[in-house]
Amino acid sequence: QGCAQKYIVKNYFYYYLFKFSAALGEEIFYITFLPFIYWNIDHSVSRRMIIIWSIVMYIGQVSKDILKWPRPLSPPVVKLEMRTDAEYGMPSTHAMAATAISFSFLIATMNQYKYPFELGLVAAFVFSTLVCLSRLYTGMHTVLDVIGGALISAVLLVLLYPVWDMIDHLLLTSPFCPLLSIVVPLVLCYNYPKLDYYSPTRGDTTTILGAGAGATVGFWLNNQYATPAYTSKNLQLGFPLSTSKIVVVVLARFFVGIFVVLLTRQLMKSVVLGMLRYRYKFPIGDLEARRRLEVEVPYKFITYSSVGFSATVIVPLLHELLGLI
Repeated sequence: QGCAQKYIVKNYFYYYLFKFSAALGEEIFYITFLPFIYWNIDHSVSRRMIIIWSIVMYIGQVSKDILKWPRPLSPPVVKLEMRTDAEYGMPSTHAMAATAISFSFLIATMNQYKYPFELGLVAAFVFSTLVCLSRLYTGMHTVLDVIGGALISAVLLVLLYPVWDMIDHLLLTSPFCPLLSIVVPLVLCYNYPKLDYYSPTRGDTTTILGAGAGATVGFWLNNQYATPAYTSKNLQLGFPLSTSKIVVVVLARFFVGIFVVLLTRQLMKSVVLGMLRYRYKFPIGDLEARRRLEVEVPYKFITYSSVGFSATVIVPLLHELLGLI
């Protein structure tokens, strides 16, 4: 474990296609795509996607550590990734996330925007299929892991769809939303299933729930003190500009927003980790100490809840200040 198996790439098209597709189920995609939707397309769509994503990913991560099904043996499988090799395999959370994000986007937009439903369906299917196939190609999951992940995500979408408008409304209007949005995810993170050895699943789950918590608090604040979500249009591209100017504004919003989000993440990582080092007296390079429950959970939860809050509150305020609204 921890040693990459040597391999020879014979088909660079498949290699780069599926390496890229695998990245569509990782942090780099979440931290760019979900905020992009919020800044440039539709607040309501983004909110629903983040709610679904948080629930689906938590259930997927916990299921792995309850079922404890191993990943494919290597050899004979060649593994092109090593970071998540310590995790269990069933279900594939890449498959779950890809299915949830692509189809929740389709469901949330099909009645709000005019586009061919068949085209949206094909796009969602292609997106989720590419991510699922990438987990087989990179040797990280079996076919059963991938099918199981996609099916679990599909079932959760079916179960949550009838109530996601109600959940969205409660999260925006309930006076208890900020408290519950922080307390419930923290309780779930601190009571995560215990394993016999360290696995990144708890840290990844804390990252996801933290980002969702921060974003949810931001949604509530915006609805209370900025523009109420149920009394105004959420469409962000409704201004009378030419196509070229729209592209410039969209790109400006995106790059300004990503800069702020990444800066927030880096600053909070340094500050929170520094405070925890002072509290628990461990050296800066002590990886084992950073994996302890009392360090990992607050470190990742505070960092990524700050990221979620920054993306939904600080960045829109900066957009308005810069005249990008």
